[in-house]
Amino acid sequence: MGSKSRESIYGASVHAAAEARIQADRLAVEAWNKRRLALQGPARPSPTLGDALNAGYGYLEVRCLSCDTNQTVALDIVRRPKATPIHELERYMRCNDCSQVRGYPYKRSHLVALRATKITANNPASAWWPGERD
Repeated sequence: MGSKSRESIYGASVHAAAEARIQADRLAVEAWNKRRLALQGPARPSPTLGDALNAGYGYLEVRCLSCDTNQTVALDIVRRPKATPIHELERYMRCNDCSQVRGYPYKRSHLVALRATKITANNPASAWWPGERD
C-alpha cells in the first residue's frame, strides 16, 4: 500500500533536464568562442558566468594589447553574481606585467575566449587577431 517515492517518479526527468542544461551551456560557450576566435566577432552577447562554469569552462583568456601577452583568469574566484555576462568582465581586466612596469593598474585588455584549462606549455594560448572594437 505504499506510494512511489518522488525520486522514482521524477528522478529521470530531473537528471535529463540537468544534462540538457549542461549541453546547452556548453554549446553556448562554444558558439561564443568560435565567434570570438574564428570570426573575430563582438563580445556581446555572451554567456553568463554561471553558464560558463556549468559547462566546464573555468578560465577566461585575456590578451593585453600593449605587451601582447595572454593570461587566464579563474572564473570561480570572480566576485560577481553568476548571472553576470562574460563581456561585462572586460572592464575589470588588468595586465599584471604592464601594471608593475607603469606603477598603476593598467587596463587595456581584450577578452579572447573561455577555456577549460589554464595557459601552459601543453595548452598554449589561443590564436587571435584583434579586429575592430565592438
